[in-house]
Amino acid sequence: MTEQQIQKKIIDHYQNAGFLVVKLIKTNQNGIPDLMVLKNGICKFVEVKKPNGKIAQLQKYRIKKLREQGFQAVVMDGIDSVIY
Repeated sequence: MTEQQIQKKIIDHYQNAGFLVVKLIKTNQNGIPDLMVLKNGICKFVEVKKPNGKIAQLQKYRIKKLREQGFQAVVMDGIDSVIY
């Protein structure tokens, strides 16, 4: 399964659960996660990887900074699979 296919499944999963999902295509900061997931005042960031996909150091740094700001930020390689 490609990363794009996994991302589509994750988007569909969250949307079916009533979340607003925003795909972050181009931002002013490299390394920001792929998706912003919103519902009831909660904002979660999701970086999507293929199974055994490598997380870049810049992505780890951005996730760390988001977590320090109190946001949920994860890396997923499937609907129920948080890998970081």
